[in-house]
Amino acid sequence: MKKRIYKLAGVVIGLALTSVIIIGSFIIIEGKKTYTEEVDYLIVLGARLYGDVPSPSLLERLKVAHTYLEEHEDAKVVVSGGQGSNELVSEAYAMRKYLVDNGISEDRIILEDRSTSTFENLSYSLDKIRETDEREGLKILIASNSYHIFRSKLIAGRLGAEAYGLPAPIPQSVIIKSYAREYLAVIKSLIFDR
Repeated sequence: MKKRIYKLAGVVIGLALTSVIIIGSFIIIEGKKTYTEEVDYLIVLGARLYGDVPSPSLLERLKVAHTYLEEHEDAKVVVSGGQGSNELVSEAYAMRKYLVDNGISEDRIILEDRSTSTFENLSYSLDKIRETDEREGLKILIASNSYHIFRSKLIAGRLGAEAYGLPAPIPQSVIIKSYAREYLAVIKSLIFDR
């Protein structure tokens, strides 16, 4: 009986390690790919605010989005994120303010301020885009921290979008925590985000 338990435990541990390696590889590989060509829309995914100030993770997302928008003046941007319980404004509002304060015209910015998860960020953002743009085959670029790109593209694909990634650096203080949480979030998305 003990041998069976040890064998089963070995199989379970082996499967868990295999999944960590496979999913981790996808997360890392997708987080290194940067798409710099012209797209129709850039979606900046929200992250925590401190009151009304972007967290270091959100600030990195905004920096890469700003650079892209300066270099691609025809692209519009959806800033996506609702208001958390400790936030004074929605993440989308704070992102719009950052972009406008840094020279991006407000008429290029679409506000999506209801979402509370990555799935909702992308679903609601794509809905906002489709409300005003009926063209087929729109190219979407997703700005987020590098650990988040694989899952974001996976969800966007399931929602019918041709999506690419614009990875932002991960603040040093949250690298390990971010990758560990993302591994679990990918598994959740594979099962539930449809």
